[in-house]
Amino acid sequence: MRELYPEIEPYRSRRLAVDALHTLHVEECGNPAGLPALFLHGGPGAGLSPYHRRFFDPARYRIVLFDQRGAGQSTPFAELTDNTTGHLLADIEAIRQRLGIERWAVFGGSWGSTLALAYAQAHPERTLGLVLRGIFLGRPHELRWFNEVDGGASQIYPERWARFVGFIPPQERASMLDAYWQRLNSNDEATRLAAAQAWSAWEGGGTTLVHEPDAPGIFDEPHKALSVALLEAHYFRHALFLQPDQLLRDIGRIRAIPGTIVHGRYDTICPARNAWDLSQAWPEAALHIVLAGHSAADPAIVDQLVQATDRLADRFG
Repeated sequence: MRELYPEIEPYRSRRLAVDALHTLHVEECGNPAGLPALFLHGGPGAGLSPYHRRFFDPARYRIVLFDQRGAGQSTPFAELTDNTTGHLLADIEAIRQRLGIERWAVFGGSWGSTLALAYAQAHPERTLGLVLRGIFLGRPHELRWFNEVDGGASQIYPERWARFVGFIPPQERASMLDAYWQRLNSNDEATRLAAAQAWSAWEGGGTTLVHEPDAPGIFDEPHKALSVALLEAHYFRHALFLQPDQLLRDIGRIRAIPGTIVHGRYDTICPARNAWDLSQAWPEAALHIVLAGHSAADPAIVDQLVQATDRLADRFG
């Protein structure tokens, strides 16, 4: 099985002001003369991690990564003003133009797959290929699946769900999203932070195929917990700022673009049905459902993602 490429540091980092309020943290890694590729992180609000640079052959790729509005090192931190899918798509174009890139491959997982599909459908002429993992299409039943009492995920992680639901009084549990939203926007800082940590522990604790129900989640660090919880709740309350079934409805715009879909069979955050539905609308894309969970770090996911980026480099490099 393929593994991640070796650790690598950016050869250039920059601050890019995209409007009067928001400034993005942008990194470039690998070969400045290589095939341009854009990495889109998940969340919303999760920000970049060093391992995100390692899905691409650094000798063949010019790897571009950025912290989306309100996340990571972009500023203002956890800011919701002018933070919508439309703004993020405009940011991607601003980065492309600033870096002088004509066309690039686009790579995204989970929320990153949502954003990658939306970008490619808005700008197919700029998209060389798509590598997508942990498909999230933002449909109402997907939003309910992981966040609401009747969603389904609660039956898979009862220990973690008990902590997540236990944070909310019984009389408010008919809409967990609304109940958390109220607390995430409380005037009391301790309430906001506690809500963010409860939200992020629930989501970040079940990403891998093998995990311990009481182990820390991947978003437990308070700074990241706050941006993940607040931005996810913001986007989820607005149905990701997408029209109903937009990503499947507009799939015809990208069917000629080479695509790879990688999904864990036992992904309990974004069920495999999401990937199946996308592949049925987009039969030209290669679908790989593998023995894994949601995490991009699960070995079977890494294997397919690295193979996919290598194939794009072979084709366009």
